[in-house]
Amino acid sequence: MTLEAIAATRTLDPIATTARLAPIAVPEQQNADNALARLGPALIESGALDQRTLERARRVAAETGGRLDRVLTQLGLISERGLAEALARLVSAPLVAAADYPDEPLFVDRLRPKFLRKAHALPIADQSDRVVLAMVDPLDVFARDAVAAALCRPVVIAVAVPIELEAALDRLYSEPVEAGDAEAMLDEVVSDAEPAEEDAERLKDLASEAPVIRLVNQMIARAVETHASDVHLEPFPDRLRVRYRYDGVLHEVEPPPARLQAAVISRVKIMARLDIAERRLPQDGRIKLTVRGHEIDFRVSTMPALYGEKVVLRVLDRTAVDFDYEKLGLPEDVREGLERAFELPNGMVLVTGPTGSGKTTTLYTGLTKLNTIERNVVTVEDPIEYQLTGINQIQVRPQIGLNFATLLRSILRQDPDVIMIGEIRDLETVQIAVQAALTGHLVLSTVHTNSAAATMTRLRDMGLEDYLMTATLKAVLAQRLVRRLCHNCREPEAAPAPLRERFGLDRLAGNRPITLYHPRGCPECRGTGFRGRRAIAELLIPNRATDRLILEGADDSMIERAAVEGGMRPIFDSGMLAVLDGDTTIEEVVRCIRADV
Repeated sequence: MTLEAIAATRTLDPIATTARLAPIAVPEQQNADNALARLGPALIESGALDQRTLERARRVAAETGGRLDRVLTQLGLISERGLAEALARLVSAPLVAAADYPDEPLFVDRLRPKFLRKAHALPIADQSDRVVLAMVDPLDVFARDAVAAALCRPVVIAVAVPIELEAALDRLYSEPVEAGDAEAMLDEVVSDAEPAEEDAERLKDLASEAPVIRLVNQMIARAVETHASDVHLEPFPDRLRVRYRYDGVLHEVEPPPARLQAAVISRVKIMARLDIAERRLPQDGRIKLTVRGHEIDFRVSTMPALYGEKVVLRVLDRTAVDFDYEKLGLPEDVREGLERAFELPNGMVLVTGPTGSGKTTTLYTGLTKLNTIERNVVTVEDPIEYQLTGINQIQVRPQIGLNFATLLRSILRQDPDVIMIGEIRDLETVQIAVQAALTGHLVLSTVHTNSAAATMTRLRDMGLEDYLMTATLKAVLAQRLVRRLCHNCREPEAAPAPLRERFGLDRLAGNRPITLYHPRGCPECRGTGFRGRRAIAELLIPNRATDRLILEGADDSMIERAAVEGGMRPIFDSGMLAVLDGDTTIEEVVRCIRADV
């Protein structure tokens, strides 16, 4: 439905349906102070805030001189979407949906991108007698009047969610104004001939300049807004390459100006409380920020490279992670088997897979269910990725001799019920873990192997005796993460007979029809065709046959064959079932498992 056709539907609730816009003009004499005074009670009435939280925000606003609505998001007390909905109700204006933004920029000859970005506004519809203007701040009368004067047309307001408006600005006006402004301002401070990166004090001053701060903040905010899991900053002779990792795959984005390279990296190091003068050794740090109304942790790692320091930021957004097996995508039979293993009073449960396969998230999910008043749950991690309320989490510090084995010895004197070890890497750690499992503790951990059966041979290679393995090992989960198809744009395709035979689709599908899907790409998935990831897994529950093979010193292929005969579904079959469900593609499963097919 077009905006013109919807303009008459002013009686609709503007928040109840964002897909329909009924532009409503804000009164000329809209008083921002009066509107903000009504904002607090409105948020309490809607249940978004309680009175105590509102009073806290008001005190901060009074002390800092900031506006109440901005303080609420800066403190992380309300999300930006929640605030946008509240402001829309407050001024009786509709909320703009992502699909309502135009495909091409409007009034490019009269409105400059720099002004639109600064005003956080964008015209989204040119109607016969007026212009619909999407604004983050509907109380900004000056910006609205300036647009009206520039266009010589009446302007009506629709309230925009900041992340969606900024994404539209970036799509319609590809060149980021902030980066250009930052470079121009930097010219006043640094000359071309001055080697700023060689002077630590000068570099610190440079990294503290407003343009650099704005660039780094924008880079970090964009990573959070677009749900990137990592940010890679990689120095090269002519540029600083910036890449975001989405759903396990890196994508390059527009870099900052080349001469800002040292300043941007130094700014990140300052935020992570790292030594900016030390550029010869790797460093690790952490940043905690409130981005778009959410508290986000960033794990920062620096590494000296040929042309400077390479920096990687791991985005740890607790609000973006659901510690739920069903949402992780684990099949019901695997989920039930794993939950039964986690309920055992003692023994060892291992999760295996390559780096980035979601092992820690699976263990965290199990811990949240085990976290009760009756249990003493302790974790030893390197590093601690997410902070879990009610669980005692301990950070490994090898530089002072505080490693997994040392901590495990001390933990056993703390009367634990459940112990999670971040990773079993050596014989000393596995021996202490096994002793803990034998003496009445439930031990959870991860191992780097390619399959569940290969875990037994890996533990044997570490030096663990076979009889201890069979006595303590209760379950081994091997998993991978595959990208989910975007359900908004995926396209069905027929499955050719050779393909069905090659991957055993007929055997797995049974009597249900086989329909495969392939990615197409749309704005919802950033044109990739994939949106989010899910787990595919195999769960090995040791039985008499596998125990006998372990004691006989059999290799992983024999153990796996016995486990399959005992009811284990191989991880490749789990991936093919995800394909038949329309959740992913055959190519994605093969890429992640790297099977010889």
